[in-house]
Amino acid sequence: MHILLRKLGLFWLPPLALCICLPTRAAADPVVDQLERRVMVPDDPGRVISLAPSITEIVYALEQEHRLKGVTRYSDYPGEAKQLPRIGSYVRLDIERIVALNPDLCIAIKDGNPKEVIDRLDALRIPVYVVNPHNLDTILETIMEIGVILNAGSRAKTLTNGMRTRIQRVKSRIAQVNYRPRVFFQIGISPIVSAGTETFIHELIEIAGGKNLAEGRIAYPRFSREQVLALEPEVFIITSMARQAGFEQVKTEWRRWPNIPAVRDDRIFLVDSNLFDRPSPRLVAGLELLTRLFHPELQEPSQ
Repeated sequence: MHILLRKLGLFWLPPLALCICLPTRAAADPVVDQLERRVMVPDDPGRVISLAPSITEIVYALEQEHRLKGVTRYSDYPGEAKQLPRIGSYVRLDIERIVALNPDLCIAIKDGNPKEVIDRLDALRIPVYVVNPHNLDTILETIMEIGVILNAGSRAKTLTNGMRTRIQRVKSRIAQVNYRPRVFFQIGISPIVSAGTETFIHELIEIAGGKNLAEGRIAYPRFSREQVLALEPEVFIITSMARQAGFEQVKTEWRRWPNIPAVRDDRIFLVDSNLFDRPSPRLVAGLELLTRLFHPELQEPSQ
């Protein structure tokens, strides 16, 4: 934590003092974002634009939605976010629309937001704080950093502590299992696409007690139907997005192959893609869901 505070221009304090002082920040000092850029963030940013759906979710989770004046096209959670002005998709940002909303801070994400747009906003003297979460640990760091710059450090600490508790609970329960089912996680229809080792999905599969059949150096490898059949997955996860009807059809098609263990044992599951591909607090809900699907024997008895 003291490393994070140094990045944000704060001095390390003993734990008791930290609880008192975390939500505040020096007014005129620049902060250093996750790309090591120095950013002149306002002391109390009141007109914030989120440049990715995951950032929108984090701001809401921090209870700072009153600061949001613009979000990207697919910022749909929580439902109230749908009412906010749109500034394009996170990969195709509308600079003119952003400028028209007169922000005093934009919060961007490295994986998706075009660098040239960030550079253009910099040139227009609009502060852009860039985050770069790539696993659960850095998501927790991202929530803390956004909490501090939005003067919501106490809420960020409560939120991340709760997330850590839930993650540790999953890890403790998975420590009891002796077998990890072979999992195929399908995120694309045509071609068939899965998730390699350097992805959030792989980390969630591993922590939830499964073996990712698509692990490897390619982040999002492609597979033929024959390759998937040869892998003999015991659990088949299919993510649904806007084209949910299409993914339901994919689920039906896989059921034509009863020799696949996942088909034979009725372990093909359709899940919400937003629980797995957005670096937001909801990834923990995705982790808990996978744990239930992989290891139903660990279910707590009904009250």
